[in-house]
Amino acid sequence: MLFNSYGFIFLYLPLVLLGFFQLGRINHHYAAAWLALASLFFYGYWNPAYIGLLLSSITCNYVFGTWIANSGENKKIAGKKQLLVIAIAANLLLLAYYKYTNFFISSLNPILGTDWNIHNILLPLGISFFTFTQIAYLVDTYQGKVKEYNFVHYLLFVTYFPHLIAGPVLHHKEMMPQFARAATYRFNYENMSVGLTIFFIGLFKKVILADGLAVYAGPVFDLSATGVQPGFIDAWGGALCYSLQLYFDFSGYSDMAIGLSRMFGVTLPLNFNSPYKSINIIEFWRCWHMTLSRFLRDYLYIPLGGSRNGQFHRYLNLMVTMLLGGLWHGAGWTYVLWGALHGASLIINHGWHALRKSFGIVLPAPFSKPIHALSVLLTFLVVVVGWVVFRAENIDSAIIMLKAMSGLNGFVLPDAWLPKWGAFGLWLSAQGVVFGATNNLIMGGAINWIWLSLLIIWFAPNTQQIMIAYKPALDVQSDDRKRRLLWHPSALTALTIALIGFIAIINLNKQSAFLYFQF
Repeated sequence: MLFNSYGFIFLYLPLVLLGFFQLGRINHHYAAAWLALASLFFYGYWNPAYIGLLLSSITCNYVFGTWIANSGENKKIAGKKQLLVIAIAANLLLLAYYKYTNFFISSLNPILGTDWNIHNILLPLGISFFTFTQIAYLVDTYQGKVKEYNFVHYLLFVTYFPHLIAGPVLHHKEMMPQFARAATYRFNYENMSVGLTIFFIGLFKKVILADGLAVYAGPVFDLSATGVQPGFIDAWGGALCYSLQLYFDFSGYSDMAIGLSRMFGVTLPLNFNSPYKSINIIEFWRCWHMTLSRFLRDYLYIPLGGSRNGQFHRYLNLMVTMLLGGLWHGAGWTYVLWGALHGASLIINHGWHALRKSFGIVLPAPFSKPIHALSVLLTFLVVVVGWVVFRAENIDSAIIMLKAMSGLNGFVLPDAWLPKWGAFGLWLSAQGVVFGATNNLIMGGAINWIWLSLLIIWFAPNTQQIMIAYKPALDVQSDDRKRRLLWHPSALTALTIALIGFIAIINLNKQSAFLYFQF
Protein backbone atom coordinates (compact mmCIF):
# COMPACT_ATOMS: atom_id res chain seq x y z
CA MET A 1 0.00 0.00 0.00
CA LEU A 2 1.32 3.41 -0.94
CA PHE A 3 0.95 6.63 1.06
CA ASN A 4 0.08 8.34 -2.23
CA SER A 5 -3.03 6.28 -2.97
CA TYR A 6 -6.76 6.87 -2.53
CA GLY A 7 -7.18 3.66 -0.54
CA PHE A 8 -4.57 4.72 2.00
CA ILE A 9 -5.73 8.32 2.40
CA PHE A 10 -9.49 7.83 2.43
CA LEU A 11 -9.90 4.34 3.92
CA TYR A 12 -6.88 2.85 5.68
CA LEU A 13 -5.63 5.96 7.51
CA PRO A 14 -9.03 7.16 8.88
CA LEU A 15 -9.92 3.65 10.10
CA VAL A 16 -6.56 3.12 11.80
CA LEU A 17 -6.70 6.54 13.48
CA LEU A 18 -10.26 5.98 14.66
CA GLY A 19 -9.53 2.52 16.04
CA PHE A 20 -6.31 3.66 17.73
CA PHE A 21 -7.83 6.56 19.65
CA GLN A 22 -11.07 4.75 20.49
CA LEU A 23 -9.18 1.78 21.91
CA GLY A 24 -6.77 4.18 23.62
CA ARG A 25 -9.70 5.41 25.74
CA ILE A 26 -10.26 1.84 26.92
CA ASN A 27 -6.79 0.32 27.21
CA HIS A 28 -3.41 1.52 25.95
CA HIS A 29 -2.25 -2.06 25.41
CA TYR A 30 -5.20 -2.72 23.07
CA ALA A 31 -4.49 0.48 21.13
CA ALA A 32 -0.81 -0.42 20.66
CA ALA A 33 -1.81 -3.92 19.52
CA TRP A 34 -4.33 -2.43 17.08
CA LEU A 35 -1.68 -0.18 15.56
CA ALA A 36 0.77 -3.08 15.28
CA LEU A 37 -1.84 -5.28 13.55
CA ALA A 38 -2.79 -2.41 11.24
CA SER A 39 0.91 -2.00 10.39
CA LEU A 40 1.17 -5.71 9.58
CA PHE A 41 -1.85 -5.35 7.28
CA PHE A 42 -0.18 -2.34 5.64
CA TYR A 43 2.92 -4.45 4.99
CA GLY A 44 1.00 -7.55 3.92
CA TYR A 45 -1.15 -5.59 1.46
CA TRP A 46 1.86 -5.65 -0.90
CA ASN A 47 2.46 -9.40 -0.55
CA PRO A 48 0.77 -11.38 2.28
CA ALA A 49 3.33 -14.18 1.87
CA TYR A 50 6.02 -12.09 3.56
CA ILE A 51 4.08 -11.32 6.75
CA GLY A 52 5.34 -14.65 8.09
CA LEU A 53 8.93 -13.66 7.30
CA LEU A 54 8.54 -10.31 9.05
CA LEU A 55 6.91 -11.88 12.13
CA SER A 56 9.57 -14.60 12.30
CA SER A 57 12.30 -11.97 12.14
CA ILE A 58 10.62 -9.91 14.86
CA THR A 59 10.06 -12.89 17.16
CA CYS A 60 13.61 -14.21 16.79
CA ASN A 61 15.17 -10.82 17.40
CA TYR A 62 12.95 -10.17 20.41
CA VAL A 63 13.97 -13.54 21.90
CA PHE A 64 17.64 -12.90 21.21
CA GLY A 65 17.32 -9.43 22.72
CA THR A 66 15.79 -10.90 25.87
CA TRP A 67 18.55 -13.51 26.10
CA ILE A 68 21.23 -10.86 25.63
CA ALA A 69 19.65 -8.67 28.32
CA ASN A 70 19.45 -11.59 30.78
CA SER A 71 22.81 -13.16 29.99
CA GLY A 72 24.59 -11.11 32.61
CA GLU A 73 22.25 -12.40 35.31
CA ASN A 74 21.68 -16.00 34.24
CA LYS A 75 24.85 -18.09 34.00
CA LYS A 76 23.02 -20.81 32.05
CA ILE A 77 22.69 -18.47 29.09
CA ALA A 78 25.69 -18.00 26.81
CA GLY A 79 27.72 -14.80 27.03
CA LYS A 80 26.34 -11.59 25.66
CA LYS A 81 28.91 -11.19 22.92
CA GLN A 82 28.37 -14.66 21.46
CA LEU A 83 24.60 -14.16 21.42
CA LEU A 84 24.97 -10.76 19.79
CA VAL A 85 27.25 -12.16 17.06
CA ILE A 86 24.85 -15.05 16.36
CA ALA A 87 21.82 -12.74 16.21
CA ILE A 88 23.48 -10.18 13.93
CA ALA A 89 24.80 -12.95 11.67
CA ALA A 90 21.30 -14.42 11.37
CA ASN A 91 19.90 -11.02 10.36
CA LEU A 92 22.63 -10.43 7.80
CA LEU A 93 22.27 -13.92 6.35
CA LEU A 94 18.53 -13.36 5.90
CA LEU A 95 19.18 -10.03 4.20
CA ALA A 96 21.94 -11.52 2.05
CA TYR A 97 19.77 -14.41 0.88
CA TYR A 98 16.86 -12.29 -0.29
CA LYS A 99 18.78 -9.28 -1.53
CA TYR A 100 22.15 -10.51 -2.79
CA THR A 101 21.94 -14.20 -3.79
CA ASN A 102 21.12 -13.54 -7.45
CA PHE A 103 23.64 -10.69 -7.58
CA PHE A 104 26.52 -12.83 -6.33
CA ILE A 105 25.63 -15.77 -8.58
CA SER A 106 25.34 -13.56 -11.67
CA SER A 107 28.71 -11.97 -10.79
CA LEU A 108 30.47 -15.30 -10.25
CA ASN A 109 29.15 -17.07 -13.35
CA PRO A 110 31.31 -15.11 -15.87
CA ILE A 111 34.39 -15.47 -13.65
CA LEU A 112 34.03 -19.22 -13.06
CA GLY A 113 32.56 -20.03 -16.47
CA THR A 114 29.53 -21.58 -14.81
CA ASP A 115 25.83 -21.30 -15.49
CA TRP A 116 24.41 -21.48 -12.01
CA ASN A 117 20.87 -20.25 -11.77
CA ILE A 118 18.38 -19.71 -8.98
CA HIS A 119 14.87 -18.66 -9.79
CA ASN A 120 14.42 -14.96 -9.12
CA ILE A 121 14.00 -14.34 -5.41
CA LEU A 122 11.40 -11.67 -4.79
CA LEU A 123 12.84 -9.00 -2.49
CA PRO A 124 10.60 -8.48 0.57
CA LEU A 125 9.57 -4.84 0.80
CA GLY A 126 11.46 -2.88 3.45
CA ILE A 127 13.74 -5.79 4.45
CA SER A 128 16.80 -3.51 4.61
CA PHE A 129 15.03 -1.11 6.96
CA PHE A 130 13.49 -3.60 9.39
CA THR A 131 16.75 -5.59 9.44
CA PHE A 132 18.87 -2.54 10.31
CA THR A 133 16.31 -1.37 12.86
CA GLN A 134 16.54 -4.71 14.67
CA ILE A 135 20.33 -4.92 14.48
CA ALA A 136 20.43 -1.51 16.17
CA TYR A 137 18.05 -2.88 18.84
CA LEU A 138 20.31 -5.89 19.49
CA VAL A 139 23.43 -3.74 19.81
CA ASP A 140 21.63 -1.27 22.08
CA THR A 141 20.47 -4.18 24.23
CA TYR A 142 24.03 -5.49 24.43
CA GLN A 143 25.22 -2.03 25.52
CA GLY A 144 22.52 -1.79 28.19
CA LYS A 145 20.59 1.03 26.49
CA VAL A 146 17.30 -0.89 26.21
CA LYS A 147 15.10 -0.58 29.29
CA GLU A 148 11.74 -2.01 28.17
CA TYR A 149 10.89 -5.46 26.78
CA ASN A 150 7.15 -5.32 26.16
CA PHE A 151 6.57 -7.58 23.12
CA VAL A 152 3.57 -5.64 21.79
CA HIS A 153 5.55 -2.41 21.95
CA TYR A 154 8.52 -4.12 20.27
CA LEU A 155 6.24 -5.47 17.53
CA LEU A 156 4.90 -1.95 17.03
CA PHE A 157 8.42 -0.50 17.12
CA VAL A 158 9.51 -2.66 14.17
CA THR A 159 6.29 -2.74 12.12
CA TYR A 160 5.15 0.86 12.73
CA PHE A 161 3.83 1.63 9.26
CA PRO A 162 5.04 5.25 8.79
CA HIS A 163 8.67 4.07 8.84
CA LEU A 164 8.49 0.37 7.89
CA ILE A 165 8.97 0.61 4.12
CA ALA A 166 11.62 3.31 3.63
CA GLY A 167 12.76 4.53 7.03
CA PRO A 168 13.77 6.33 9.08
CA VAL A 169 15.89 3.67 10.79
CA LEU A 170 14.69 3.89 14.39
CA HIS A 171 16.34 3.45 17.77
CA HIS A 172 14.49 1.51 20.44
CA LYS A 173 15.22 4.19 23.05
CA GLU A 174 13.63 6.87 20.82
CA MET A 175 10.32 5.09 20.39
CA MET A 176 9.57 3.02 23.50
CA PRO A 177 9.10 6.00 25.86
CA GLN A 178 6.59 7.43 23.38
CA PHE A 179 4.62 4.17 23.12
CA ALA A 180 4.54 3.99 26.93
CA ARG A 181 3.32 7.60 27.34
CA ALA A 182 -0.38 7.98 28.19
CA ALA A 183 -0.67 11.19 26.12
CA THR A 184 0.16 9.24 22.95
CA TYR A 185 -3.18 7.44 23.16
CA ARG A 186 -5.28 10.60 23.51
CA PHE A 187 -6.47 12.48 20.45
CA ASN A 188 -4.77 15.86 20.17
CA TYR A 189 -5.91 18.58 17.77
CA GLU A 190 -2.45 20.14 17.54
CA ASN A 191 -0.83 16.82 16.65
CA MET A 192 -3.48 16.20 14.01
CA SER A 193 -3.18 19.64 12.39
CA VAL A 194 0.64 19.57 12.44
CA GLY A 195 0.67 16.00 11.13
CA LEU A 196 -1.78 16.71 8.31
CA THR A 197 0.18 19.80 7.28
CA ILE A 198 3.48 17.92 7.07
CA PHE A 199 1.80 14.98 5.32
CA PHE A 200 0.22 17.16 2.61
CA ILE A 201 3.49 19.04 2.01
CA GLY A 202 5.21 15.68 1.51
CA LEU A 203 2.40 14.39 -0.70
CA PHE A 204 2.71 17.48 -2.93
CA LYS A 205 6.48 16.98 -3.21
CA LYS A 206 6.02 13.38 -4.28
CA VAL A 207 2.99 13.57 -6.58
CA ILE A 208 3.57 16.94 -8.25
CA LEU A 209 7.30 17.63 -8.10
CA ALA A 210 9.03 14.22 -8.02
CA ASP A 211 6.63 12.49 -10.42
CA GLY A 212 6.62 15.57 -12.68
CA LEU A 213 10.41 15.40 -13.00
CA ALA A 214 10.39 11.62 -13.54
CA VAL A 215 8.78 12.15 -16.96
CA TYR A 216 11.99 13.78 -18.19
CA ALA A 217 14.59 11.72 -16.32
CA GLY A 218 13.45 8.26 -17.38
CA PRO A 219 13.79 8.56 -21.20
CA VAL A 220 17.40 9.81 -21.00
CA PHE A 221 18.57 6.92 -18.81
CA ASP A 222 16.50 4.46 -20.88
CA LEU A 223 18.27 5.73 -24.02
CA SER A 224 21.73 5.27 -22.52
CA ALA A 225 20.77 1.76 -21.38
CA THR A 226 20.28 0.80 -25.04
CA GLY A 227 23.79 1.99 -25.89
CA VAL A 228 22.70 5.19 -27.68
CA GLN A 229 24.93 8.19 -26.97
CA PRO A 230 22.90 11.16 -25.67
CA GLY A 231 24.04 14.71 -26.33
CA PHE A 232 25.49 17.09 -23.76
CA ILE A 233 22.18 18.85 -23.08
CA ASP A 234 20.16 15.64 -22.89
CA ALA A 235 22.68 13.96 -20.58
CA TRP A 236 22.92 16.87 -18.16
CA GLY A 237 19.18 17.46 -18.34
CA GLY A 238 18.44 13.81 -17.52
CA ALA A 239 21.00 13.74 -14.72
CA LEU A 240 19.63 16.93 -13.15
CA CYS A 241 16.00 15.81 -13.51
CA TYR A 242 16.77 12.48 -11.81
CA SER A 243 18.75 14.19 -9.02
CA LEU A 244 15.84 16.54 -8.38
CA GLN A 245 13.27 13.73 -8.72
CA LEU A 246 15.08 11.65 -6.11
CA TYR A 247 15.39 14.68 -3.83
CA PHE A 248 11.67 15.46 -3.84
CA ASP A 249 10.70 11.79 -3.78
CA PHE A 250 12.72 11.01 -0.65
CA SER A 251 12.01 14.39 0.94
CA GLY A 252 8.31 13.83 0.28
CA TYR A 253 8.36 10.34 1.81
CA SER A 254 10.28 11.60 4.86
CA ASP A 255 7.74 14.40 5.39
CA MET A 256 4.81 12.03 4.95
CA ALA A 257 6.28 9.54 7.45
CA ILE A 258 6.83 12.28 10.05
CA GLY A 259 3.37 13.75 9.43
CA LEU A 260 1.58 10.39 9.66
CA SER A 261 3.38 9.50 12.87
CA ARG A 262 2.59 12.89 14.40
CA MET A 263 -1.13 12.24 13.86
CA PHE A 264 -0.73 9.31 16.25
CA GLY A 265 1.11 11.47 18.78
CA VAL A 266 4.52 9.91 17.99
CA THR A 267 7.48 12.01 16.85
CA LEU A 268 9.99 10.40 14.48
CA PRO A 269 13.65 11.41 14.06
CA LEU A 270 14.55 13.73 11.22
CA ASN A 271 15.75 11.88 8.13
CA PHE A 272 16.19 14.62 5.52
CA ASN A 273 17.49 18.16 5.99
CA SER A 274 18.06 20.09 2.74
CA PRO A 275 21.13 18.06 1.65
CA TYR A 276 21.52 19.99 -1.62
CA LYS A 277 22.33 23.10 0.42
CA SER A 278 25.44 21.37 1.82
CA ILE A 279 28.79 23.11 1.38
CA ASN A 280 30.76 19.83 1.26
CA ILE A 281 30.21 16.08 0.97
CA ILE A 282 30.65 15.54 4.72
CA GLU A 283 27.75 17.88 5.40
CA PHE A 284 25.73 16.21 2.63
CA TRP A 285 25.85 12.88 4.46
CA ARG A 286 24.77 14.58 7.66
CA CYS A 287 21.64 15.77 5.86
CA TRP A 288 20.76 12.94 3.43
CA HIS A 289 19.13 9.81 4.90
CA MET A 290 20.30 10.97 8.30
CA THR A 291 19.25 7.90 10.28
CA LEU A 292 21.04 5.56 7.85
CA SER A 293 24.17 7.72 8.12
CA ARG A 294 23.82 7.53 11.91
CA PHE A 295 23.46 3.75 11.76
CA LEU A 296 26.50 3.31 9.50
CA ARG A 297 28.55 5.58 11.76
CA ASP A 298 27.53 4.00 15.08
CA TYR A 299 27.31 0.34 14.06
CA LEU A 300 29.91 0.03 11.30
CA TYR A 301 32.41 2.91 11.04
CA ILE A 302 33.10 3.26 14.79
CA PRO A 303 33.28 -0.53 15.46
CA LEU A 304 35.75 -0.78 12.54
CA GLY A 305 37.95 1.66 14.46
CA GLY A 306 36.72 5.00 13.19
CA SER A 307 39.52 7.55 13.32
CA ARG A 308 41.23 6.06 16.38
CA ASN A 309 44.18 4.41 14.59
CA GLY A 310 45.54 7.20 12.41
CA GLN A 311 44.58 8.81 9.13
CA PHE A 312 45.18 5.79 6.90
CA HIS A 313 42.84 3.56 8.91
CA ARG A 314 40.33 6.38 9.12
CA TYR A 315 40.20 6.66 5.33
CA LEU A 316 40.10 2.88 4.94
CA ASN A 317 37.18 2.67 7.37
CA LEU A 318 35.40 5.44 5.52
CA MET A 319 35.77 3.62 2.21
CA VAL A 320 34.62 0.28 3.64
CA THR A 321 31.62 1.96 5.26
CA MET A 322 30.57 3.69 2.05
CA LEU A 323 31.11 0.58 -0.08
CA LEU A 324 28.83 -1.40 2.22
CA GLY A 325 26.42 1.54 2.35
CA GLY A 326 26.31 1.52 -1.43
CA LEU A 327 25.69 -2.23 -1.51
CA TRP A 328 22.93 -1.79 1.08
CA HIS A 329 21.08 0.41 -1.41
CA GLY A 330 20.93 -2.29 -4.03
CA ALA A 331 22.40 -5.54 -5.33
CA GLY A 332 24.36 -4.24 -8.29
CA TRP A 333 27.82 -3.02 -9.24
CA THR A 334 26.47 0.46 -9.94
CA TYR A 335 25.56 0.78 -6.25
CA VAL A 336 29.01 -0.43 -5.21
CA LEU A 337 30.64 2.10 -7.56
CA TRP A 338 28.35 4.83 -6.23
CA GLY A 339 29.45 3.96 -2.69
CA ALA A 340 33.09 4.04 -3.81
CA LEU A 341 32.63 7.50 -5.38
CA HIS A 342 31.16 8.86 -2.16
CA GLY A 343 33.84 7.12 -0.12
CA ALA A 344 36.53 8.76 -2.27
CA SER A 345 34.77 12.14 -1.99
CA LEU A 346 34.66 11.85 1.81
CA ILE A 347 38.35 10.90 1.92
CA ILE A 348 39.26 13.90 -0.24
CA ASN A 349 37.10 16.17 1.91
CA HIS A 350 38.60 14.93 5.20
CA GLY A 351 42.08 14.95 3.67
CA TRP A 352 41.65 18.60 2.64
CA HIS A 353 40.63 19.53 6.20
CA ALA A 354 43.65 17.68 7.62
CA LEU A 355 46.02 19.33 5.12
CA ARG A 356 44.56 22.76 5.78
CA LYS A 357 44.97 22.35 9.53
CA SER A 358 48.55 21.12 9.16
CA PHE A 359 49.44 24.36 7.32
CA GLY A 360 47.48 26.48 9.78
CA ILE A 361 45.05 27.70 7.12
CA VAL A 362 41.93 29.09 8.82
CA LEU A 363 38.85 29.50 6.69
CA PRO A 364 36.35 32.25 7.49
CA ALA A 365 33.22 31.09 9.30
CA PRO A 366 30.74 31.55 7.89
CA PHE A 367 31.93 31.72 4.28
CA SER A 368 31.31 34.84 2.25
CA LYS A 369 28.23 34.54 0.05
CA PRO A 370 30.17 33.92 -3.20
CA ILE A 371 32.37 31.23 -1.60
CA HIS A 372 29.36 29.64 0.07
CA ALA A 373 27.43 29.55 -3.21
CA LEU A 374 30.45 28.09 -5.05
CA SER A 375 30.88 25.40 -2.36
CA VAL A 376 27.19 24.44 -2.57
CA LEU A 377 27.34 24.28 -6.37
CA LEU A 378 30.51 22.15 -6.42
CA THR A 379 29.09 19.72 -3.84
CA PHE A 380 25.83 19.51 -5.78
CA LEU A 381 27.66 18.67 -9.04
CA VAL A 382 29.64 15.90 -7.30
CA VAL A 383 26.39 14.47 -5.94
CA VAL A 384 24.73 14.65 -9.39
CA VAL A 385 27.60 12.68 -10.95
CA GLY A 386 27.14 10.08 -8.23
CA TRP A 387 23.41 9.85 -8.88
CA VAL A 388 24.09 9.10 -12.55
CA VAL A 389 25.97 5.95 -11.52
CA PHE A 390 23.30 5.17 -8.93
CA ARG A 391 20.45 5.41 -11.49
CA ALA A 392 22.14 3.78 -14.49
CA GLU A 393 21.08 0.28 -15.52
CA ASN A 394 24.69 -0.91 -15.51
CA ILE A 395 28.27 0.34 -15.55
CA ASP A 396 28.32 0.68 -19.36
CA SER A 397 25.27 2.94 -19.45
CA ALA A 398 26.72 5.01 -16.59
CA ILE A 399 29.90 5.51 -18.63
CA ILE A 400 27.81 6.55 -21.65
CA MET A 401 26.02 9.18 -19.56
CA LEU A 402 29.19 10.50 -17.92
CA LYS A 403 30.97 10.63 -21.28
CA ALA A 404 28.17 12.77 -22.71
CA MET A 405 28.10 15.01 -19.62
CA SER A 406 31.85 15.61 -19.92
CA GLY A 407 31.38 16.91 -23.47
CA LEU A 408 33.18 14.05 -25.20
CA ASN A 409 30.18 13.64 -27.52
CA GLY A 410 30.39 17.28 -28.51
CA PHE A 411 28.29 20.26 -27.51
CA VAL A 412 25.25 20.71 -29.75
CA LEU A 413 22.20 22.78 -28.89
CA PRO A 414 18.83 21.52 -30.22
CA ASP A 415 18.08 23.14 -33.59
CA ALA A 416 14.54 23.77 -32.38
CA TRP A 417 15.96 26.39 -30.00
CA LEU A 418 17.48 28.54 -32.77
CA PRO A 419 14.24 30.13 -34.04
CA LYS A 420 12.88 30.45 -30.51
CA TRP A 421 15.88 32.46 -29.37
CA GLY A 422 15.69 34.85 -32.32
CA ALA A 423 18.53 37.38 -32.50
CA PHE A 424 20.29 35.84 -29.49
CA GLY A 425 20.28 32.43 -31.21
CA LEU A 426 21.67 33.94 -34.41
CA TRP A 427 24.39 35.72 -32.41
CA LEU A 428 25.38 32.44 -30.69
CA SER A 429 25.46 30.68 -34.06
CA ALA A 430 27.71 33.42 -35.42
CA GLN A 431 30.06 32.89 -32.48
CA GLY A 432 30.46 29.23 -33.38
CA VAL A 433 27.85 27.60 -31.17
CA VAL A 434 26.43 24.62 -33.06
CA PHE A 435 22.68 24.11 -33.39
CA GLY A 436 21.78 20.72 -34.81
CA ALA A 437 19.74 17.54 -34.60
CA THR A 438 19.59 16.03 -31.10
CA ASN A 439 17.43 13.45 -29.38
CA ASN A 440 15.33 16.38 -28.10
CA LEU A 441 14.65 14.64 -24.79
CA ILE A 442 15.36 17.77 -22.75
CA MET A 443 13.46 20.73 -24.15
CA GLY A 444 11.75 23.80 -22.69
CA GLY A 445 9.46 21.90 -20.31
CA ALA A 446 12.32 20.05 -18.65
CA ILE A 447 14.44 23.22 -18.43
CA ASN A 448 11.61 24.99 -16.59
CA TRP A 449 11.23 22.06 -14.18
CA ILE A 450 14.97 22.17 -13.44
CA TRP A 451 15.37 25.85 -12.67
CA LEU A 452 12.12 26.10 -10.70
CA SER A 453 13.08 23.03 -8.65
CA LEU A 454 16.53 24.43 -7.92
CA LEU A 455 15.00 27.71 -6.73
CA ILE A 456 12.79 25.77 -4.29
CA ILE A 457 15.65 23.58 -3.06
CA TRP A 458 18.23 26.32 -2.60
CA PHE A 459 16.14 29.30 -1.49
CA ALA A 460 12.88 28.08 0.09
CA PRO A 461 12.73 26.97 3.75
CA ASN A 462 12.37 23.23 4.24
CA THR A 463 9.45 21.58 6.01
CA GLN A 464 11.00 21.45 9.47
CA GLN A 465 11.95 25.12 9.23
CA ILE A 466 8.36 25.99 8.31
CA MET A 467 7.04 23.89 11.23
CA ILE A 468 9.85 24.71 13.70
CA ALA A 469 7.55 26.15 16.37
CA TYR A 470 5.86 22.73 16.75
CA LYS A 471 9.01 20.53 16.88
CA PRO A 472 8.13 18.33 13.91
CA ALA A 473 10.93 15.80 14.51
CA LEU A 474 12.88 14.47 17.49
CA ASP A 475 16.20 16.13 16.75
CA VAL A 476 15.06 19.45 15.30
CA GLN A 477 16.61 22.32 17.23
CA SER A 478 14.73 25.54 17.96
CA ASP A 479 15.86 28.48 15.89
CA ASP A 480 15.32 32.04 17.14
CA ARG A 481 16.01 33.58 13.73
CA LYS A 482 13.05 35.07 11.91
CA ARG A 483 12.15 32.86 8.98
CA ARG A 484 9.78 33.16 6.09
CA LEU A 485 6.67 31.03 5.86
CA LEU A 486 6.54 29.98 9.52
CA TRP A 487 3.44 27.85 10.05
CA HIS A 488 0.87 28.72 12.68
CA PRO A 489 -2.80 27.75 12.99
CA SER A 490 -5.01 30.18 11.08
CA ALA A 491 -7.70 30.19 8.43
CA LEU A 492 -5.16 31.23 5.79
CA THR A 493 -2.70 28.40 6.56
CA ALA A 494 -5.56 25.89 6.69
CA LEU A 495 -6.76 27.07 3.28
CA THR A 496 -3.23 26.95 1.84
CA ILE A 497 -2.55 23.42 3.08
CA ALA A 498 -6.00 22.28 1.93
CA LEU A 499 -5.23 23.63 -1.54
CA ILE A 500 -1.82 21.90 -1.62
CA GLY A 501 -3.44 18.66 -0.49
CA PHE A 502 -6.26 18.98 -3.03
CA ILE A 503 -3.85 19.55 -5.93
CA ALA A 504 -1.86 16.48 -4.91
CA ILE A 505 -4.91 14.27 -4.35
CA ILE A 506 -6.54 15.01 -7.71
CA ASN A 507 -3.29 13.88 -9.35
CA LEU A 508 -3.11 10.54 -7.54
CA ASN A 509 -4.27 8.79 -10.71
CA LYS A 510 -0.61 9.13 -11.79
CA GLN A 511 0.66 7.48 -8.60
CA SER A 512 4.04 5.74 -8.56
CA ALA A 513 6.05 3.90 -5.93
CA PHE A 514 8.63 5.77 -3.88
CA LEU A 515 12.15 5.31 -5.21
CA TYR A 516 13.52 4.11 -1.88
CA PHE A 517 11.03 1.21 -1.92
CA GLN A 518 13.49 -0.45 -4.31
CA PHE A 519 16.25 -0.57 -1.73
